[in-house]
Amino acid sequence: MLGIILCGHGGFATGLEQAMKQILGEQPQFIAIDFPEASTTALLTSQLEAAMAQLDSQQDIVFLTDLLGGTPFRVASTLAMQKPGSEVITGTNLQLLLEMVLEREGLSSTAFRLQALECGHRGLTSLVDELKNCREEVAVEEGI
Repeated sequence: MLGIILCGHGGFATGLEQAMKQILGEQPQFIAIDFPEASTTALLTSQLEAAMAQLDSQQDIVFLTDLLGGTPFRVASTLAMQKPGSEVITGTNLQLLLEMVLEREGLSSTAFRLQALECGHRGLTSLVDELKNCREEVAVEEGI
């Protein structure tokens, strides 16, 4: 099973992990690492390296990060480029995390990335758009 390392600023990672556990329960091959204000790039690097070592070394690893260009993203990107079969996805939110944790079985890191990007695009919406979609679906169902 593909390993997931979730990382982000402040309590982002452990906050999402807690929400995930509330909804899905404990998940294997999953590690959350926060990057609090008092941390350093060197400390985060060592934490991510330790997390990579803790996951099943025979499986691909995906880093899920919070913010494009932020320290968690940059450190994860540096480590991913050193390990074949690794991917970095940024802009992570709870919907993406939940869907992808459930869908990762049997996926390569590349397939995971492609599916996660679709999930992320699908998951970003608004009430107005969702209500419009519901009306369109009803109209199609009631048509001739």
